[in-house]
Parts: sequence; structure tokens; C-alpha cells
Amino acid sequence: MKRIGLVVAYDGTNYCGWQTQPNGITVQGVLNDTLSELLGEKIETIGASRTDAGVHAMGNVAVFDTNTRIPGEKISYALNQRLPEDIRIQLSEEVEPDFHPRYCDSEKTYEYRILNRKFPVPTERLYTYFYHYKLDVDKMKAATSYLIGQHDFASFCGAKAQVKTTIRTVTGIDVWRDGDIVTIRVTGTGFLYNMVRIISGTLIEVGNGQYPPERVKTILEACNREMAGPTAPAQGLTLMGIEFFD
Repeated sequence: MKRIGLVVAYDGTNYCGWQTQPNGITVQGVLNDTLSELLGEKIETIGASRTDAGVHAMGNVAVFDTNTRIPGEKISYALNQRLPEDIRIQLSEEVEPDFHPRYCDSEKTYEYRILNRKFPVPTERLYTYFYHYKLDVDKMKAATSYLIGQHDFASFCGAKAQVKTTIRTVTGIDVWRDGDIVTIRVTGTGFLYNMVRIISGTLIEVGNGQYPPERVKTILEACNREMAGPTAPAQGLTLMGIEFFD
């Protein structure tokens, strides 16, 4: 028995999120079925991040245990020939038997992309949130300073969350504009349910002038979800990658 690690990229548009569920097609479900067929044994993957319906990934991480004789680095090639076009393995390799992607120390980086212009662009509709009011990126950047560090992020936690604590550590946030695309990049050691999308929705409200950047400090300290902005739509969010520490 050996443990194989995968780096998985996917377009989340047609999936009910990462995690296997009985009433919908998920990325993990497709991956499990395809691996089981390829290797001739029942495979259950363990994912690092349970991305929501419609959310994309460039570098989610998963592991599985197998008795196959196929070398770890070759599994990606065989798997990609069988997976649908909207899921692709970027790397496969044998890892330590006790490596668990959810319990190892790591940093995750997400990007939220906003198409900020007068009219939508059809080719961007699946991978950005279209927002036609002008956004002030400088104000959005100023607001991010209040979110960096270890805080109680209860104001930025979705209602469905079942967690022991809402304290999380954000190690970095950046906001920039490239033409019509405004990108919010958030890196941290762990995230609450919908946390990055709520942060994004709040920064959008700062950017459109609804309140000043310093209001974000008040929102954070309130520990009240009703104080923060809306949950930004799923299609703008991509899990860019996960860095694991020894």
C-alpha cells in the first residue's frame, strides 16, 4: 500500500463543489470514480480544500491510498486521459504514508477576480464577477490592512459553518487592477466557510464608496456576519495553490 498525492486543477462551473455528496456531481466524486476504474480498486481521495459549487482551482491537493504498481508520477498521465476536460491533474507523486493535506501546516492562496467595466464580456462570465460600478482599488487596498494577522473572523463566516473557533490567520492580502480586471488575492493558514467571498464582497463595498476603508476594522471587531458585505458570487473565486510546511 502506498499513498499518492495529486495536484488538481478544475473548472468548477458544472460541479456541486469538491466534496462528494449523494445528490450532485462533484469534483471529488468524479476523481474517485475515475481512479477506481483506472486502478481496479475502490479509491477514496482526501482533499485539502472543500471548494464550494462553482468555485475553480488551479492547485487543490488530494491524496489516496492504493496497491497499484503504476509509479506515482505516471498516474497523472493515465488519469488525464480518462477525466473530463474540466478536471486535469497537474502533478502526481508518491508521498509519505502519513501525509494528510488537511492536517499538515500549510498556506492557501485564493484569488477573487472582478470584471469591472460598463458592460459584461461573455467569455469572462464563468471566471469573474461582473460589477459595473467603478471600484477604487486604492481604497480596497487600504481596507485590507485591517484583515492581515490573526483575528476572530466571525463577521466573515458563512451561516452554515460548523467550526470550533472562528479565529483564523490571514498572512497576506493584495488588490490590483489590470485593465478591466480587479483581483483580490488572499493567503492564509486556514479559512472559514465563504470567508474569502465575504471578504471580497466587503472590499467591493469599500471600493464603490459605500463606507471608508477603516470601517472594515469595525466590521471585524463586531464578530457579526450582518455587519460585513454580501457573499460575492462563486464563479469569481479560484484556489490558486497550497504550500505545505515541514
